[in-house]
Amino acid sequence: MSALKDLEAMLKAMTPAQKAEVDKLIAPELEAVFLPNPGPQTSALNSTADIMLYGGSAGGGKSALMVGCAAMHHFSALILRREAVQLDGLFSFAGDLVVRRGWDRNKVDKSYTSPDGRVLKFAGLNEPDDWRKYAGVGRDFYGFDEAGEFLEEQVASLIGWLRTTREGQRCRVILASNPPRGGDGQWMLKWFAPWLDPMADDPAEPGELRWCIRVGGEMEWVDGPGEYDRGGEVYAAQSYTFIPASLGDNPYLVDSGYRARLQNLPEPLRSQLLYGDFTAGREDHERQVIPTAWVDAAMERWIKHRDRPRRPMTGLGVDVAQGGKDKTVLAPLHGARFEDLVVCAGTTTPDGPTVANQILAARRNDAVITIDMTGGWGGSARDHLRTHHEIRAYPFVASEGSGGSTQDMTMGFANLRAEAWWSFRESLDPSAGSEVELPPDPKLRAELTAPRWVLKGTKIFVESKDEIRKRLGASTDHADAVLMAWHNRGKALVRDFVKRRDRSMAIEQASPLEGF
Repeated sequence: MSALKDLEAMLKAMTPAQKAEVDKLIAPELEAVFLPNPGPQTSALNSTADIMLYGGSAGGGKSALMVGCAAMHHFSALILRREAVQLDGLFSFAGDLVVRRGWDRNKVDKSYTSPDGRVLKFAGLNEPDDWRKYAGVGRDFYGFDEAGEFLEEQVASLIGWLRTTREGQRCRVILASNPPRGGDGQWMLKWFAPWLDPMADDPAEPGELRWCIRVGGEMEWVDGPGEYDRGGEVYAAQSYTFIPASLGDNPYLVDSGYRARLQNLPEPLRSQLLYGDFTAGREDHERQVIPTAWVDAAMERWIKHRDRPRRPMTGLGVDVAQGGKDKTVLAPLHGARFEDLVVCAGTTTPDGPTVANQILAARRNDAVITIDMTGGWGGSARDHLRTHHEIRAYPFVASEGSGGSTQDMTMGFANLRAEAWWSFRESLDPSAGSEVELPPDPKLRAELTAPRWVLKGTKIFVESKDEIRKRLGASTDHADAVLMAWHNRGKALVRDFVKRRDRSMAIEQASPLEGF
C-alpha cells in the first residue's frame, strides 16, 4: 500500500500536461475488460494451468479474477455457484465489466453476449444432479465460485466437457474458493494435495505446475505433460496449480475494516477465512488411532518448554529410504521430548553406508538406535553400523507378531506396527498425564493423525503404510520414525539403570571399608 500512496502523491504533484500524458499512456490498459491487482491475481490470470485453485483467504479477489478472466480470454464460459440465489452479486459484477463495452444482458438466462458472439453464462447447481443440465455442451471455460461448496462429482463431471473447436482458443478451469467449511469440499485437498496436504511427499510451490491423469476416477500425479498408457488406454495429462491470495493482496478491501470482522469470527472459521487454512476444522475419523487434540497438546508442550535444558538423547528412530522420491527420516528422542526430525532426500541416502553415516551424524549420548527393517530396507545400514562401528541397532519389523496388550489388558495387537501405534497413543493420552513433547511440524501432525484402526476379535489392527498410501497418496515415514524411537525407549532406560548400578558398585568396591 505504501507504493500506492507514493503514486497518489506523485500524481498530485504533476502539471496538467504531465497528467494528460499519463492518461494517454494508460488508456489502453483502462480499456481492458478487467485489470487484475498486482500480485497473486495477476499471476493467476497469466497462469498456464489447465485447472487452477485460487484463493484460500477471504477477500483475495477470487470472484473478480474468475469473471474477469472469462470475459477477457474465453468464447464460451460457464460460471457456477452451488445455489442459484447466490448468483446476483456475480452477475451484477460481470455486468459492470461488460455491458458498457456493448455486451447484451439476458436476465432470464443469466448470461451476457458480446458483439462478436462470446457468451458468459451463470448458473447454480442446487441439487447433486443439476450438473446434467449443462452436460454435453463444450465450453472453453468453467469457473466454480466457492468451489468448496460443490460436490466432487459435480465438478469432475462438468469439466469433462472442457473443449473447443476454435483454433488457438485456450481452455481452462478456475476453482475460486476459501477452505471448505463442510464435508462436500474435502475433495479439493485431494485434487491439490501437493499444495494443500501436509502429508504430500513432494510439496509444490504456489503457482508451480504439476501434471495429473485420471484413471478410473482416481488421480495419478505424473512427471509432466504428454500422454500416458494405462492398461492399453491412453490418458492425456492436465496441468494443475494453486495460487493463494489473501485480504492483503486486495487494495480495495485492505483498509475497509474487513480484517477486523474476520478476526472476530469463531474457530475454525477464523483460521479458514483469515489465513486460508485448508486443514482447519477437519474432524477426526471415528477410527482414527491418535486423536488430533492429543498431538496438538504434545506440540504445545514442546513450544512451551522450548528454552528448557535438553536431556541427553536416549533414542533415535530411523525410517529408511534408499533412492527414489521417499525420504530417510531420523527422529531424535530426549527422554520424553522429540527434537526436530532429520529428513534426508532418498537420493542422498542411496545405500546402507550412507544411511549409517547419517545416523552417526545425528546420534548423541549412545542413544538406542531403532531401524525400520520392514521389507529389509534398513538391513544394510544396520550391518554397516555393527561391522564397522561396533554399534548395535535394533530392527523394527512392522509385520512381526506382537505379544503386547493395551494398558488395561483387554486387547492384543495383530502385529508390531499395531502395538507401536497404540502404545504411542496411550503415551499421548492427556488423562494419563502425558509428558510427550513433539516438534510443531505440520507434516508430522498430519501423519500421526492419519492411520485408522479396527478391532477383530480381541486384536487391534492398524492400517499398513501401503494402505495409507493408497487412501491418501502418502505414507507415514515421519511418524513411523517417531514411533520406532518411542517403541524402544525402555531399552535406553534399562541400559542407563545398569550403567548407574555398575558405576555405584564400582565406587563402593573402591571405597575403604567402614570400621578400618
